[in-house]
Amino acid sequence: MKFGFIVYAQVTAIDFTAPAQVFSQLPDAEIHLIGANYDAVKTDAGFSVNPTCSIQDAPQMDLLCIPGGLGQKVVSDDPMFMSFIEEQGNQASYVTSVCSGSLILAKAGLLDGFKATSHWATLNMLKRFNVTPTKQRVVIDGNRITGGGATAGLDFGLTVVAQLFGENLAKMIQLGLEYDPAPPFTSGSPELAGPKLTEHVLKIFCKAEII
Repeated sequence: MKFGFIVYAQVTAIDFTAPAQVFSQLPDAEIHLIGANYDAVKTDAGFSVNPTCSIQDAPQMDLLCIPGGLGQKVVSDDPMFMSFIEEQGNQASYVTSVCSGSLILAKAGLLDGFKATSHWATLNMLKRFNVTPTKQRVVIDGNRITGGGATAGLDFGLTVVAQLFGENLAKMIQLGLEYDPAPPFTSGSPELAGPKLTEHVLKIFCKAEII
């Protein structure tokens, strides 16, 4: 099964590395990082990754995943990328995203009339594209599966495995990865963090032009 992740300048690394790690545990899985070309792509964490194929020669994916990141707006304004995403999405068995990648899918028309999630800071922006924003870690609507912000990529990956191959395999992968979250702070959502901390983070996001 071919799993394809779009990678672009300033993509959020964990948005694709987390689910890619999950999918790599599947038998006969092919993980593809799809870039505009074969040049190294610098993530918003500062390190670079190498695409395994380009939008010119990528095979048809069984599952297409769009991660989010600081460069999300650049991709959504790029006709070449968007044409590729639309074409792949119309043929893929599963059309998916993590974090603000759902905004790219939405702009490509691939979430029209669907429920979807995104990072909490960008969730309501989905309303612009005839998408029903749904505040959950993972949202399944037909063959559209979307994950929330960043760390939700692990939940997303395991949910996809459970959908495709059953819960038992997903549980085995979760155990193998020792995914047993016990965060050091209870500040992982606006509701838990409170208005003051949320406002501060929103200002950072606005300055970085994430929202």
